[in-house]
Amino acid sequence: RQVTFSKRRNGLLKKAYELSVLCDAELALIIFSSRGKLYEFGSSGVTKTLERYQRCNHTTTDNGVEHQTQSWYQEVTKLKEKYESLQRTQRHLLGEDLGPLSAKELQNLEKQLEGALAQARQRRTQIMMEQMEDLRRKERQLGDINKQLKLKLEAEGQSLRTIQNSWNPNTIAGETNMHPGIHHPMDCEPEPTLQIYHNYVNGEGASVSRSEAGENNFIQGWVL
Repeated sequence: RQVTFSKRRNGLLKKAYELSVLCDAELALIIFSSRGKLYEFGSSGVTKTLERYQRCNHTTTDNGVEHQTQSWYQEVTKLKEKYESLQRTQRHLLGEDLGPLSAKELQNLEKQLEGALAQARQRRTQIMMEQMEDLRRKERQLGDINKQLKLKLEAEGQSLRTIQNSWNPNTIAGETNMHPGIHHPMDCEPEPTLQIYHNYVNGEGASVSRSEAGENNFIQGWVL
């Protein structure tokens, strides 16, 4: 393995030397063996060739950055021009800065305004139709709720009439006639009342006899 490495290394160094001499090329060759040993060849010196390589590499990188910056600048410029164009169009649609416009540009602007007006009317009509449909839907819902409330009210009214009929005086009178043993308290025979008579008659005998007669009637009434 080591012999193969040595042969290949020597052949590679020989070819590098021939290339630098025959083609007048600047080249550098760096080889590390498996044991970490360094072998190098440089037609103008390895260090000088590496410095040149680094300068070229940085230049290429700088050129790439510059190209990217230029691309961004062009993109920003395009966006700025588009923004200014949109601002001009907006002012024209608002009826401002119409002086510099030609007849053809004014005609195109008029067509744009007519198209925008037609779209606005179409959208307004669509919104109104949606609102009307929503109102119809709410109307149907309210109609259903009204029917339910009406049915509920009729049911409650029927229950109330049933309760009123159960408390009707004619019904109570009929029940009273069915039980003759029950009498109204006012149907009882009134109790005798005390009656006091004041008779002013000449003679003591007549007054005494009438008073006694009244007392007898009073006692008989209570006995009965």
